[in-house]
Amino acid sequence: MSSTITTRPASKPAGQTGTRAVSGRADERSAAAAKFHVDGGAMAAIVEARHGDPFAVLGPHEVAGGYEIRAMLPGAASASIVLDGSAEPVTMTKIDPAGFFVGSIPVKTRPGYHLRIEWPGAVQETRDPYSYGPIPGFEEMWRIRDVGSDSPQRLLGAHQTEVGDATGLMFAVWAPNARRVSVVGDFNGWDGRRHPMRLHHDGGVWEVFVPGLQPGLAYKFEMLGADGSRLEKADPMAFAAEHPPATASLAHGLPEIAWRDSAWMASREVGDQRKKPISVYECHLGSWARVPEEGNRYLTYRELAERLIPYVKDLGFSHIELLPITEFPFDGSWGYQPVSLFAPTSRFGTPEDFVEFVEAAHAAGIGLILDWVPGHFPNDAHGLGLFDGTHLYEHADPRQGFHQDWGTYIYNYGRAEVQAFLVANARFWLEYYHLDGLRVDAVASMLYLDYSRKHGEWVPNRYGGNENLEAIDFMRRMNEAVYANDPGTMTIAEESTSWPGVSHPTYTGGLGFGFKWNMGWMHDTLTFIQKEPVHRRYHHHNLTFGLLYAFSENFILPISHDEVVHGKGALIDKMPGDRWQQFANLRAYYGFMWGHPGKKLIFMGCEFGQEREWNHDRSLDWHLTGDPLHKGLQNLVRDLNAAFRSIPALHERDCEAAGFGWLVSDDAENSVIAWVRHGDDPERPAIVVANFTPLPREGYRVGVPMPGFYREAVNTDAAAYGGSNVGNGGGVTAEATEGHGQPYSLTLTLPPLGTLILERMP
Repeated sequence: MSSTITTRPASKPAGQTGTRAVSGRADERSAAAAKFHVDGGAMAAIVEARHGDPFAVLGPHEVAGGYEIRAMLPGAASASIVLDGSAEPVTMTKIDPAGFFVGSIPVKTRPGYHLRIEWPGAVQETRDPYSYGPIPGFEEMWRIRDVGSDSPQRLLGAHQTEVGDATGLMFAVWAPNARRVSVVGDFNGWDGRRHPMRLHHDGGVWEVFVPGLQPGLAYKFEMLGADGSRLEKADPMAFAAEHPPATASLAHGLPEIAWRDSAWMASREVGDQRKKPISVYECHLGSWARVPEEGNRYLTYRELAERLIPYVKDLGFSHIELLPITEFPFDGSWGYQPVSLFAPTSRFGTPEDFVEFVEAAHAAGIGLILDWVPGHFPNDAHGLGLFDGTHLYEHADPRQGFHQDWGTYIYNYGRAEVQAFLVANARFWLEYYHLDGLRVDAVASMLYLDYSRKHGEWVPNRYGGNENLEAIDFMRRMNEAVYANDPGTMTIAEESTSWPGVSHPTYTGGLGFGFKWNMGWMHDTLTFIQKEPVHRRYHHHNLTFGLLYAFSENFILPISHDEVVHGKGALIDKMPGDRWQQFANLRAYYGFMWGHPGKKLIFMGCEFGQEREWNHDRSLDWHLTGDPLHKGLQNLVRDLNAAFRSIPALHERDCEAAGFGWLVSDDAENSVIAWVRHGDDPERPAIVVANFTPLPREGYRVGVPMPGFYREAVNTDAAAYGGSNVGNGGGVTAEATEGHGQPYSLTLTLPPLGTLILERMP
């Protein structure tokens, strides 16, 4: 029996509680209850929304002479019981003016029935939520602490369910210390007295099945916290959420998707990720492009599929890295303060719309990496903080559980349920949404107990050290679960310290990530390129130092969003000189970067020379691509990606010392640097030479390992890129003259502020 309402009664706005004090004296309530078999104190607790075991009071209960059926229906004018197989309703008595109804049924066995409820302007017929015993599967609630499983998203949240002849929504939430939990929403006027939940003591999980409800409705969990406070919380396991600034969850259920990307999923499993030409376009979906003629609105996931995906494919990037899209309340956090980790943000559409975005990316041969944030969460009232009135998800001690810099909470990684929640979430995005990788934000803040803290502001571990042992265990178990269950995906650590073995396997003592951002390389090389060319000779070590540790980890070279915000200006603004020199410097830097060992990442707008510092509230300045210098830079990035992809020596041994050899590392006087790259084919080395001064250098000899013709695959000074077109006529043949410890050499013309990438043709 499903629920039917002929006219929907008015509901309260999302987020407004309907729970309130009840009129009527306790003695009058007890006298009314005495006519039936209702304990007055228990009824008072139900009426006042403070009873922790509503199934002990509501629903059918065997009494002398039959069964008594009780219901809490605030606002109902009347209610009656309709037994299965009978057309005659049994009128219920309102024994408390707040809406506590009781009816007696003279039957010997537990009756099947539904309720007929008269609301102002509406009549509803529904199965009674309190007529059901524990729902099958909930005896396994202890599995929500099973790290590495998908139990949290299977057992918790809001799921469409069939129980007997009724279809409805099953709600479940982990809140072991709450005194009472109710599900509230438009369907019950946001009144916490209407649908209080049952506690499963083994797992600390509250649940209730509400017949007749359909997916798509807004809801929250209203709680009487351990400290007696009343709380309204979004569902931590919600698969969809309201558009901010609204804060309710949306009942959606696990995505049921008829995927069309089987060929992509099979292909991504082939080969070692470390040997692939991974080039990443980091993107903030809310500001890549806007629709100014429609109030500067966001593009939708489907519009992004039509515009962003072809653009990235044309430029030759292998992946898009999405700044966090797990639902978050504050636009200014860019997604880095998430609340609903299982819900793609509603800013750009529905979960189904997001699926179409994923499908479009995979159809175009582009992988998707999610910027994932297990390092902290915000203190918004509807979020995870003080979830059941206690520090459930976060440490209670602020020295362990609160980020002073960001004003956010820190997960308690040592609690099994929290660790299982996070690991299940990592797997969720890779398995249910077919994403291809996770970039894990702020790893250093998790690794160190004294991260950004002064003496006395942190708690040492059990050995007296500053390592966060619980967070280390969490990251290792997360990586093990991902690589065991999701072949072909990758995890990437944004880790800014010298912590050893970040991208080493856990069985060797590493953290188990697939890759690590090379923050040191980024800082050193940007420091160098911002210097005036005349001063660069004194900073030559900033170019070479990174090669001392380049193969200690599996590195990605990042020029990320962090380099173009907070007053740092746009990347092009960091370049010295006049306008032409600025672009020449940036082109030379990109050539150096794409020729350097390591996978590549740049932030959106950097590919065409965005001139304004990134602003999350407005679109990139796409009109700039009509300018020849901006267009030329964009063309260069396209050709660099093509060379990176087509020349095996530039990517196959990115993570191996055997794939790199110095040719010129000590010409600081001329700010010239050169090296050789090797792939698996010894006959096809690549040579990279960069000149970071505005002086062209003719007859510059560079040693090479083999004879033959070396094709000029990329010259960042080419006219097509806005350069002066100084170069080597398409290539150079090696001479049998030793140079730089090599048996052969090339005599090159080095363009001003330019980088050459040459490939030996077999």
